[in-house]
This record gives sequence, C-alpha cells and structure tokens, in this order.
Amino acid sequence: MQEKRPMSQSRTIQTKLVLPPDTNHLQTIFGGQVLAYIDEIAAITAMKHSKTAVVTASIDSVDFLSSARVGDVLELEAIVSSTGRTSMEVFVSVHSMNLLTGVTKLTTESFLTMVAMDEHNKPIAVPGIFPETEAEKSLYETGPARREHRKLRSEMKH
Repeated sequence: MQEKRPMSQSRTIQTKLVLPPDTNHLQTIFGGQVLAYIDEIAAITAMKHSKTAVVTASIDSVDFLSSARVGDVLELEAIVSSTGRTSMEVFVSVHSMNLLTGVTKLTTESFLTMVAMDEHNKPIAVPGIFPETEAEKSLYETGPARREHRKLRSEMKH
C-alpha cells in the first residue's frame, strides 16, 4: 500500500520584496521573475513532500491576475495538490501587498508538475497525499480533471 501524507506537510510560504531590477518600464514586476519564484517554491514544496530531488516537468497554467509594483511584497504559497506514481502537481498562489496601504491582492495562480528523481536521475515513486481542509479537498478532488487535461494537451502536440 502506498504511503500517504497530509497535504499540509508540503505547504511552503515565501516572501519576496519587489525591487527595481525585478521590474519593467512601468515599474511592475516582470512576469518571468514571477515565474522563476513560482518554479522555485514549487520545487521546494515537491522536495518537502517527496524527500528527494525533483525536476519541473511542466508549468500547466499561469494566470496573471494583477500586477505587483516596486516596493510591494509578494507572498507565495504552494502545496502538493495531487500525486501520480512519480509526479506531483503543485498549486502556487501569489499575493501582492502594499505595505504602506495594507492592500493585498491575488496576483498569480499556477499549477506545475514536478517529477521526483533518484540519485541516478531516474524518476522515483512518491507518497500519495490526503486533504484535511475544505480548500485542500477542493484542490485534491479537481486534480484528476487537470491530469486528464494535461494528457489531452500532450496528445494534441503530436
């Protein structure tokens, strides 16, 4: 029987300050910078869950919902939302906060697929997960539909 761990054990939170070198001519953060932060936190989250090295297999979706400006703080939160045999789907949400006004807004949401790797750089089995909160249950229960969508998207490429 496959070991299962609570989704909450993989939860990871990072805080980043938006600095001028991270921004474009409109003083808003580059989308590529946000993607780098998302990829980093997804990898950390997947490694926490699998207790092994991981690689990014895909960034399934990225929705940029609002922008963050110089001086804003980004809070990234990630959790393993679904697992396969060797893969883990990681959900990442990014909120921006203006520390002077206290206004917080959802900036970005994303799903990534990470694959656990052994010491020979071969995929290795990962533990399953189980949800505990209503938000976790929603992510967990919608995982199979996202997996099917990824499969269909992959088939359309060829």
